[in-house]
Amino acid sequence: MKRSTIWILGIVMGFAFLGLLFLQIRYIEEMVKMRNEQFDESVKRALMAASKDVESAEVERWLREDVTEAEKRAWEQSEQGGRDRQIQTRRFSVTAPDGTESSVELKVFGNGQPKLPRAMISRKHGTKTIPQTSRSLADAIRNRYIYNRALLDEVAWQMVYHASERPIEERIKFKKLDQYIRSGLLDNGITLGFHFRVVSSNGREVYRCPDYSDAGSESIYSQPLFLNDPPAQMSIVKIHFPLKRDYIFDSINFMVPSMVFTLVLLLTFIFTIYIIFRQKKLTEMKNDFINNMTHEFKTPISTISLAAQMLKDPAVGKSPTMFQHISTVINDETKRLRFQVEKVLQMSMFDRKQVSLKMKELDVNEMIQGVINTFNIKVEKFGGEIETDLKAEDPIIYADEMHITNVIFNLMDNAVKYKREDTPLKLQVRTWNESGKLMISVQDNGIGIKKENLKKIFDRFYRVHTGNVHDVKGFGLGLSYVKKIITDHKGTIRAESDTNVGTKFIIILPLFKK
Repeated sequence: MKRSTIWILGIVMGFAFLGLLFLQIRYIEEMVKMRNEQFDESVKRALMAASKDVESAEVERWLREDVTEAEKRAWEQSEQGGRDRQIQTRRFSVTAPDGTESSVELKVFGNGQPKLPRAMISRKHGTKTIPQTSRSLADAIRNRYIYNRALLDEVAWQMVYHASERPIEERIKFKKLDQYIRSGLLDNGITLGFHFRVVSSNGREVYRCPDYSDAGSESIYSQPLFLNDPPAQMSIVKIHFPLKRDYIFDSINFMVPSMVFTLVLLLTFIFTIYIIFRQKKLTEMKNDFINNMTHEFKTPISTISLAAQMLKDPAVGKSPTMFQHISTVINDETKRLRFQVEKVLQMSMFDRKQVSLKMKELDVNEMIQGVINTFNIKVEKFGGEIETDLKAEDPIIYADEMHITNVIFNLMDNAVKYKREDTPLKLQVRTWNESGKLMISVQDNGIGIKKENLKKIFDRFYRVHTGNVHDVKGFGLGLSYVKKIITDHKGTIRAESDTNVGTKFIIILPLFKK
């Protein structure tokens, strides 16, 4: 599959996942907003109902107290005519002109034994006795109604003019208020715990629940207790729901797993795309590696084959100098083949992510000298030279000879690859002891590395850009291999470099403990 096709699929799927995630977030936001609005509306209805219950309770108390007092005064006034006052209750049915009937109960206060109205026993006006009696009863009922209405009007006026002036503590019992609020909330489907406080018209706190808190203004609701009081004399009840946020989010928590799964799918998809590109890059590098290695193998194989044919010539056997030269060529090309094979092994090692080390005592000075002897021919080919300063007094380490040799060889090979065209190559290899460690440095005078690239040179497959230079072969494995081998030997490596000045690698390895 082409890289562009993978990018298109990745971008389309990425936008699809992001769109789905965005829609879910928007849906949750809308649900939270809707639940908040529903909760606010329910609380307002509950507080309004509680306010009406408070007013109804106050009206009932005023009627019970004031009407009873008025009735008591009327009773005392009626007793001035004697102690034998009696109450006689009579029920009458009155038929209206439209044919409807009404039942009226009349209480008559009298002294001593009740007497019949005079109209009932008059023979002179016998035919008018019943109508006159009916009119007398109607007048009595009307007078009673007028009296009761005036009594209620008096109570209402007293409430209008004097109720709001009374202290709020006398007008309401806070335990009853708690019951009214709780009942109103239950009627609106809210079972959430709450705390409240009551503030008088002048801002004085009259009552506060022990756990009431002003924290979280979005969870506090206010409501006037007596809606018909003058605005300047209104008392306010403030109710606080400490667990409102949890209550709102508990109602939408079923959406959280959906978002989590969507996010997991998005991350999995991104990781899959990354793996696809990485594997594609690895595949391309392996193919290039095989092609380059095939080309690299051809030269030493052809050289060895030609040298072997020359050895068959009897004249070569008679010339020791020629024979020595051909043997040296075969030996050098064999080492070159071995180095190329090591490159293949390095690739295999990174695929397995493990290294099999064959540890033994190793004299680093001797090992480095052998590498220099082999590599000197390649350096001289470019008109360069290698300076050695192997002054480590204790050069013995416990290491894998093949891998440590490859480390030194890779560092020197990089110096050759990244040399400056206008300057002869100069390599400096040093060893010394410091703080019980073995120090190795490989320094060149090549093109150098920029500061921003210096931290990445040990990353796998990372290659420093060389501008218009395209003849440098490699796959970013050399320095990552060096880093891994040194780390596996419990050592460290660092690089120092300046552009157009050169690069210096410093290796620190633990000494062999006998």
